[in-house]
Amino acid sequence: MAQFALILNAGSSSLKFFICKRPPGHVWELESRGQIDGIGTNPHLKAKDATDKVLIDTDLASDVKDGAKAINALGDWIRSLYGGSAVAGVGHRVVHGGPNYPAPVVITPKVMDDLRALVPLAPLHQPYNLAALEAVAQRIPGIPQVACFDTSFHRGQSAVAELVPLPAEIRNAGVQRYGFHGLSYEYIASVLPEVAPSIAGGRVVVAHLGSGASLCAMLGGKSIDSTLGFTALDGLCMGTRPGSLDPGVVLYLFQQLGLSAKEVEALLYKKSGLLGISGISNDMRDLLPSAAPAARLAVDYFVYQCAKQIGALAAALGGIDALVFTAGIGENSPEIRRRICQASAWLGIQLDTAANESRQTLISMPDSPVSAWVIPTNEELMIARHTGRLLGLSGRS
Repeated sequence: MAQFALILNAGSSSLKFFICKRPPGHVWELESRGQIDGIGTNPHLKAKDATDKVLIDTDLASDVKDGAKAINALGDWIRSLYGGSAVAGVGHRVVHGGPNYPAPVVITPKVMDDLRALVPLAPLHQPYNLAALEAVAQRIPGIPQVACFDTSFHRGQSAVAELVPLPAEIRNAGVQRYGFHGLSYEYIASVLPEVAPSIAGGRVVVAHLGSGASLCAMLGGKSIDSTLGFTALDGLCMGTRPGSLDPGVVLYLFQQLGLSAKEVEALLYKKSGLLGISGISNDMRDLLPSAAPAARLAVDYFVYQCAKQIGALAAALGGIDALVFTAGIGENSPEIRRRICQASAWLGIQLDTAANESRQTLISMPDSPVSAWVIPTNEELMIARHTGRLLGLSGRS
């Protein structure tokens, strides 16, 4: 009998879900996927099966005002679709695992307490990730749940890569560089031997470019360094987050402008980045076609920072063999890929314009000294694999 796992990625106003099936003796495969968005305002449920056939596309009751009620609505729909088929476990994306959780873990009360303590380090994500765990436990008491962390893939980096240069008493309290988007990078590392075997064992920079954006330097499929650090504010300019920022700017916000801690937090997490520069949108799909000078500046800054940080990670690797684009912008914007590759041409990237425009997997010229690729990510599959392994579900991974 096939086993089912429910994979959840909970946000502030949306709940992404994936139902994975594993027939006996087979690998995990997608059964259906979808999203509840507009939670708290105009909740809407849409889902498709593995062939992209629409299974449901409907507004939900207006009382779906939080994540718990969204999960209840999702549970009702799953039961109507699959009847008595039991969900063997639930896997969750949890952004921050902190110093104590270097790998996915089965949820216990102790684990939940530890993860709640990390909320200040990921206020955009962690509270909603944990609320989903609590809501599932209330709806289906006793069902095993697994937390899969965006920080896990980066654990094991060198001491200098993880170091935050502050006094030891502060570092010993868990202040270090963690890195994020690890589930995405882990998936890319897992498929490189099949999709791009010529670079799988080499020096690869992976660009996870979306509303949240980062780069990861991989050597032989292992994380060597990343642009994200202690929190998800570091590194590249993002949709609403600034990326790397002189700490003196934050002091200025407190000391000279008189902002409160909450105001600074809101500014850095929700009002900066592409939105802050452009004053128009945090979405690259809105900014690229815009003729507004501020929109052009936002795009220029995004590309500039990506190229700059690719060079830095190439230095950390001692050279670069390949650049891989993934995630929403990385997979779907030929224009951003073109501009980043052109800005990085000094590294040896020779872009194949036609391959890039036609969304081929390999988008560099055949004789390019450094190759460039587009590989779709699949964080949910990684969560399903970890969930199955930790819960002892049968079949091959």
